[in-house]
Amino acid sequence: MSIENIIQEEARLIILKELKRQSNRSLTSEAMRRYLLRSFLIDKPREWVESQYFFLRDMGAVDVIPAGTVAIAQLTERGDLFLQGLAFIAGVQSPSARA
Repeated sequence: MSIENIIQEEARLIILKELKRQSNRSLTSEAMRRYLLRSFLIDKPREWVESQYFFLRDMGAVDVIPAGTVAIAQLTERGDLFLQGLAFIAGVQSPSARA
C-alpha cells in the first residue's frame, strides 16, 4: 500500500470522527481542511478533502451537500455504525475502541 493510500484511509477515519463530534454532525470542506492541517498536519487542498467526502458518500458514510464553493459532509447512520465498530467500510482505516 502506498503512503498516499495510507494517508487517505487515515484522513477518512479522522473526517468521520470529527463529523461525529460536531453538534449537527456536519462540517464544510474548508473547515475540515483546516482541521486536518492544524490537528494532523495533513496539508491538502480543499478539493482533496472534497474527494474524500465524495468517497465516503459513495460508501454511504456521509451525505454531501454542495454549498457555494464548498461541500458540506453530514455523517449518516452507516458512518456512525462504522465508528461504533458495527459496520465495515472499505478504504477507511478501522476505528479504535475509542471512536
